[in-house]
Amino acid sequence: MLRHLAAHMRRGAELVAAAMFAALFGTFLIQIFTRYVLNNPTAWTQELTLVLYIWVVFWTCSFILHERDHIAFDLISGSLPPRGRRVLALAATALTIVAFAIALRPSFDFISFMRIVRTPVLRLPFDIVYAIFLVFLVSAIAAGLWRIVRLCGAHWRDEVNPPSPGESESIL
Repeated sequence: MLRHLAAHMRRGAELVAAAMFAALFGTFLIQIFTRYVLNNPTAWTQELTLVLYIWVVFWTCSFILHERDHIAFDLISGSLPPRGRRVLALAATALTIVAFAIALRPSFDFISFMRIVRTPVLRLPFDIVYAIFLVFLVSAIAAGLWRIVRLCGAHWRDEVNPPSPGESESIL
């Protein structure tokens, strides 16, 4: 039941990301058309493209990508035995959680403060533009805590062994 719900939520997150990316791409095409065909660029397209890009990147990192989907430099960890990789993974994950937790309150304060400033063209409040960063921080902390649970569990070797080529799920 829980896996079924998680699969539906993931699919919903993928659809939201795809819709935002389609809107970003459409806005970008409008920008190209107005600039190079009509020779009359529109300012709102550039601003909307930037806002959508920010949201697509942080939304995707928050809800779609797995830790193994990110680029990793495993030169050191790849040369360690499994127990060494486990210790390194625990330390790196804990350090990431601590750093993101420390950044959470100041980020919230700054983003809350930014509600008084609006984007120049669309007049969007900057707190809405950057609110997705707070979602990203919270989801990264939660994912890190869940990774620590997995690293401390019985199947910790699955967590530290490098993925086989093609093992990661597709993003969309």
